[in-house]
Amino acid sequence: MPRRRIGFWYRLAAVIAKPPLVVLLKRDWRGMEHIPADGGFITAVNHNSHIDPFAYAHFQYNAGRVPRFLAKSGLFNKGFVGVMMRGTGQIPVYRETTDALSAFRAAIEAVERGECVAFYPEGTITRDPAQWPMVGKTGAARVALQTKCPVVPVAQWGANELLPPYARKLHVLPRKTSHVLAGPPVDLSPFYDKEMTPDLLKEATEVIMAAVTAQLEVLRGEKAPETAYDPRRERIEQRRRTRAQNGHEGEKTK
Repeated sequence: MPRRRIGFWYRLAAVIAKPPLVVLLKRDWRGMEHIPADGGFITAVNHNSHIDPFAYAHFQYNAGRVPRFLAKSGLFNKGFVGVMMRGTGQIPVYRETTDALSAFRAAIEAVERGECVAFYPEGTITRDPAQWPMVGKTGAARVALQTKCPVVPVAQWGANELLPPYARKLHVLPRKTSHVLAGPPVDLSPFYDKEMTPDLLKEATEVIMAAVTAQLEVLRGEKAPETAYDPRRERIEQRRRTRAQNGHEGEKTK
């Protein structure tokens, strides 16, 4: 939406959040020309810090197209935070409930109203040891294929140096830089007008995540691993190792 339609609550959030962001983080922002000037679209963003949503939202706010984030439903009931989440039009995600599909429907409606919906396709902060994007979930692909809207891949790096993944303490000095790079929209046209099977959604998601990872490679100046980290596969492998270890220890006690 044009900057003049950002609205009171988002402007208030900017007044509160921008000063500490400006103090704590220098800025290296690139690719704003890829943010559509009008019409609904999706951004797919990598996630590597609890504060990267603020750093990324700062980038988008300055681009004139504020993002609507999908966020845990519990945040919408937390006092002033909840008031701000509701006022700025963020989209609650009700995980593992009968309302689980409501976020999907709300995202489609927001795109069709001409808004930007920001997806963190990984679903959580990356658990990859080197902080590369993980295997993505299919929500962004579902909305994109349903609406045929542009999907802009966005990579960010730097907020994770201020607050590393799953850390609780800020690393303020030396002052960090928020690097954000938006790439050209992902071409998902080969997937249009086809049955949205799990395999199709998985393949479309892989295309989206590959584009996000490619932008992050530019920011980091290095190549990502050939295979994205898969937390589900890692859990299965960890259970297998644990069973094997327990079996080996059982053999030794006989």
